[in-house]
Amino acid sequence: MNQPDKRPFTFPKHFLWGAATAAHQVEGGNHNQWTVWELENAKVRAAQSEYQIEDYDSWSRVKDQAKNPSNYVSEALADHYNRYEEDFDLLGKMHMNAYRFSVEWARIEPQEGAWSPAAIQHYKDYLHSLRGRGIEPMVTLFHFSLPVWFMEKGGFEKRANVKYFVRFAEKIISELGVNVKYIITINEPEVYAMESYYYGNWPPATRSKYKFWRVMNNMALAHRQAAKAIHGMNRRYKVSIAKNSNFFYAGDNAWLSRASAAVYQYFQDDYVIKKYIKHCDFLGVNYYQSQRIYGYRIHNPTDKVSDVEWTLAPADIQHVLERLNNKYHKPMIVTENGLADNRDINRQWWITQTLIGMQKAMAGGVPLEGYLHWSLIDNFEWAYGKWPRFGLAEISYETGERTLRPSAKWFGRILKKIRGV
Repeated sequence: MNQPDKRPFTFPKHFLWGAATAAHQVEGGNHNQWTVWELENAKVRAAQSEYQIEDYDSWSRVKDQAKNPSNYVSEALADHYNRYEEDFDLLGKMHMNAYRFSVEWARIEPQEGAWSPAAIQHYKDYLHSLRGRGIEPMVTLFHFSLPVWFMEKGGFEKRANVKYFVRFAEKIISELGVNVKYIITINEPEVYAMESYYYGNWPPATRSKYKFWRVMNNMALAHRQAAKAIHGMNRRYKVSIAKNSNFFYAGDNAWLSRASAAVYQYFQDDYVIKKYIKHCDFLGVNYYQSQRIYGYRIHNPTDKVSDVEWTLAPADIQHVLERLNNKYHKPMIVTENGLADNRDINRQWWITQTLIGMQKAMAGGVPLEGYLHWSLIDNFEWAYGKWPRFGLAEISYETGERTLRPSAKWFGRILKKIRGV
């Protein structure tokens, strides 16, 4: 299963190959709405872990960490903020030419209207380092973490607050200037709204259908206004969102299963994308799993799952890309794709099947321009904390040591052949 695939992989010369991270998940030392919430809820998350995830196949391996409150507090993490040069070295070792990251709004504007010259300079240096290595950066403006002052004003619950996000977007993009071309305004807007305002799993841990709807619509407005402002600065900027897309399919031929899958798919993708697509130059696609429908319920296969119990169906990325292309006719970049796999037993197979699926989609006319794996390094996986391991590189949180996993070394050899470098 994990032997190198013998078929030749062929992709366009200028295809983007890389990995992705998010500021709060790797930088360490942040102060935002997440760090406040973590400290308030770490003991509760630890106490709840046993009955929330004890059915996971990975439970016996992760239970000690999952039951420890420190798992749910980000603290120093990988210290990527100070050690980013080491992490960029990993991109080079894997022969990658692209990297997606997020800028931490709470660092750049720690108090309302008070910009931090030091934080802005940090991200300028960060971009300069990427460019110096021949790596194309893709910057994300909102990847789930927000300044405390912004949340105290009501966050995205209030339409009047959209102007603060647009102001931030204008400020940071004007500062980063010509060193950036690809810009993601908002990462997975529906995921943020659902987890924070519908299920109540993320801060501010509210359960309100009305607030969920308000946040969804206000984030869409924030994207539209930010995209307009960014394009007004320079038309060379390529702006989009990163949209999480599951592939829904009927598990049998019953009309209810087929109809339900279509309804699930509409609300997963189209209900959200229609609010954004006219103000996108391309479509960022995050793909992690598929969903099998029997009747009107999800019943996924359990023969192959990740450490966070997501069903593994990497080849289905072909169907995701084909559907989105047929629907929206936009260039696409896979902005996230990966799995939690601490033992590194499925990652090589996952990447192989993903590349095959992308090749098939492109052969059918899908204008795919890049692939960014999640994640470059092990990261803080939001409400799960530190125990899920998504990284191509393993991070020792005790020593800070970075070690490319065997699957990452294999991927690097594949990319060397594909890119001819």
